[in-house]
Amino acid sequence: MEPLIAFAATTLVLRLLGRVKIDRFNAWRPALRGGLTALFLTTGVVHFVPEYRDSMIAMIPPGLPWPAALVAVTGVLELAGAVGLWVRPFKRAAAVCLTLLMLAMFPANVYASLNGIEFAGAPADPLGQRILIEVLWIGAAIAVATEPASTGRRARLDPIEAAAR
Repeated sequence: MEPLIAFAATTLVLRLLGRVKIDRFNAWRPALRGGLTALFLTTGVVHFVPEYRDSMIAMIPPGLPWPAALVAVTGVLELAGAVGLWVRPFKRAAAVCLTLLMLAMFPANVYASLNGIEFAGAPADPLGQRILIEVLWIGAAIAVATEPASTGRRARLDPIEAAAR
């Protein structure tokens, strides 16, 4: 639940700041980029916290090799993706790669949900809830990946922003 809270709270705070003060966040896609950054910094770091790491290793479906290495590699990729979302030449590629990473890790979440694997002592998310959360995050990453490149200050109206008006 903490990653969802980090994502939602950061996205909403940045969007509100965009409405009142900071032009950069006066559209949904940059605010979503901030939310995804908070999400992947949160989840990436916990890949290396022993209590959480052990739970993540238990989530890896049987038959996949080197569960501990997979957890470490996905943690590094999540952290790199979070940073990449803010490096102009890489932000689109980072969003696409994070989308693919979420899709690749989804079977572990399904396995944990269906098998009641606890995460650091908390019960696994119900499968329906987990699917909705993943759809939200993947949708946000796709929105960020398709963010128009700006050529100056608000050169083009963001299509998502235009639809929201």
